[in-house]
Amino acid sequence: MNSRDIIEELQSLASEKYKANVVKMGIPEEHCIGVPTGEVRNIARKAGKSNELAFELWNTGYHEARLLAVLVFDKKGITHSDIEKLMSEVVSWDLCDHLCKNLIAKMKDYEEFVYKWITSAHIYKKRAAYTLIATSAIHDKKLSNDTLDMYLKLIREAQDIEHEHIKKAVAWALKEIGKRDFDYNEKAILVAHELLENGNKTQIWIAKDAIKELENMVKVEGRARLISTKTQMGSGV
Repeated sequence: MNSRDIIEELQSLASEKYKANVVKMGIPEEHCIGVPTGEVRNIARKAGKSNELAFELWNTGYHEARLLAVLVFDKKGITHSDIEKLMSEVVSWDLCDHLCKNLIAKMKDYEEFVYKWITSAHIYKKRAAYTLIATSAIHDKKLSNDTLDMYLKLIREAQDIEHEHIKKAVAWALKEIGKRDFDYNEKAILVAHELLENGNKTQIWIAKDAIKELENMVKVEGRARLISTKTQMGSGV
């Protein structure tokens, strides 16, 4: 498959209703085709891995083509400069998270981006730092306690996080660390209470959002991570 064939296929699957929903997330209308993520993933499976194709798709500027490009990239051939360029062109939270979870977090040195971007003035680079923290807390089984403690410190000291898409990522990161086990549940709750007592308006919001979930965690047999009691009741466990 080449990029032209793929764009034509995406256009054939377009839905005006879905496009309207994507536009509501802040994607410029002229950059939207209007294709559900499931269809994008189906095309990615057919396309296989190719950095050349992925860059061609990314450079079309279409939102769905960029989502697809992330799935087509081969992480072995991607450099830090490539990642910096890609993230600098991100203008939505969903593409930010998609890029983090499906490409950056799979790179062996992804932590470097956390420390580099957490002080960035770019909205989605900054969100990406916290998204990577959340993603690693969920999936990286080799994540050390020292690194987790550092991430909690970064959350406690977070600055310039007032933007809606950043503060939600900070809260997400804190909650996912608190679901690792009961030790980190306690540590995350302590951080949340510190923010609640001494933080600004945004930090208080983050604290409240985290506390309402983290104070109701249980361990369920067969699951590595803690889950909320609400999830447990809803699943019938």
